[in-house]
Amino acid sequence: MLLNNEHARYISMASAWEIAIKVSTGRLAGLSGGVSAFLGKINQMPISVLSITSRHLEIVETLPFIHRDPFDRLLIATAKADNMTILTSDENIQKYGVSWIW
Repeated sequence: MLLNNEHARYISMASAWEIAIKVSTGRLAGLSGGVSAFLGKINQMPISVLSITSRHLEIVETLPFIHRDPFDRLLIATAKADNMTILTSDENIQKYGVSWIW
């Protein structure tokens, strides 16, 4: 499914935001070029970048606190709002009733 070009692929701006924070705190020092390089690579791939919308934030507000990571909660809300599947091995995300694969 992931490698099938018939399916659209998306990445949330929340993921880029999280990368920027981790680079700035030294927790992702191995990422040469930081978030700019990451987004540059994404722009070279058949992947669309999703903006964070008010609907996503409204859903974040209603989610139970199974998962405390704010970026993951935003990804869950995005999947719920836009009827998307999340690529994850995180068992906590899987508890939110969103479609997921790993």
